[in-house]
Amino acid sequence: MPAGIFTYVWQTSARRQVWLALLATVLFILTMGPLELQRRIVNSALESGALGQVVWLCLAYAALVLGTGGIKLGFNIYRGWINENAVRDLRRRVYAHAAACEHCKDPKQEGVGMSIVLSEAEPVGGFVGLSISEPLMQIGTLVTVFAYMAVLQPWMAAFSLVLFSVQAFFIPRLQRAINRRAAARIQVMRELSGAMVADFAPGPTPVARWHAFGERVDRIFGLNMQIYWFKFTMNFLMNLTHQFGIIGVLLVGGWYVLHGQLEVGTVVAFISGLKQINDPWGDLVDYFREMTVTQVKYRLISGILGGPMPHAAYVAAAAAETPQPSAPVGLSLAAARPE
Repeated sequence: MPAGIFTYVWQTSARRQVWLALLATVLFILTMGPLELQRRIVNSALESGALGQVVWLCLAYAALVLGTGGIKLGFNIYRGWINENAVRDLRRRVYAHAAACEHCKDPKQEGVGMSIVLSEAEPVGGFVGLSISEPLMQIGTLVTVFAYMAVLQPWMAAFSLVLFSVQAFFIPRLQRAINRRAAARIQVMRELSGAMVADFAPGPTPVARWHAFGERVDRIFGLNMQIYWFKFTMNFLMNLTHQFGIIGVLLVGGWYVLHGQLEVGTVVAFISGLKQINDPWGDLVDYFREMTVTQVKYRLISGILGGPMPHAAYVAAAAAETPQPSAPVGLSLAAARPE
């Protein structure tokens, strides 16, 4: 196994990441279009009253929405296909390692292997498709929208930026707390899987094992509840900051409009822009949350495999699989495979 999750991403899907990055770039560039069209539609309706101009602008808006939605649909399907190839690759690696590993015949070790194949490979492999394209698209969207807002009204853009920067104080602290509990949960899950394989062996199960099982289940429950508390507290604070941003835009923008220094369409574009900022910002926070947790999970998996892939065993496992499907959305790229 490669040393880090991003090395693994690059080894298994380098060319696909380039395609995803190109699609992500197109998507974040297109985010500025709806904001400008909204501003022009509102201003045209209020100032000129020309229905024909409003109709043409609305048709352009609809065409932009359809085009962007189609690109995003293909982008998401292609990314999902990359994720599933990575999950399959990880499961094959674990299976091949178990087949070639002599000390893995212990029931507890077999239970750990089952835990990795059935549950841990899914989130780690699912991170591969969004590892590069997701931050590129969300950061690009944030920069594009903030730049557009700064051109329209620098002071309001600066006010919005300050409100969002407040989140930089509490998000890292809450995320570190989540990461510690996620790592502990994985370890307890592995202990539980290994113990269950041993406990289900023929013969009576001692009472002490039942107690140990109950304690591990309770521990997992407690860790999950703590993760829920931290996660949803973070979401609550982020949503609160966003709503204060909208209130600030309405307050400052309304004052400018009343004094004839700002168009109504600009205020509408700003409120829509805050929405355009809030969504990618939340997605970016989710990405870094998932990235840090996935790094922990990947280190735990690579620690179990410990070393290079037994190539002969991998080839034997792969040969037993069904042929790989062709890439979706017309992208004729080879299916994921070890390089």
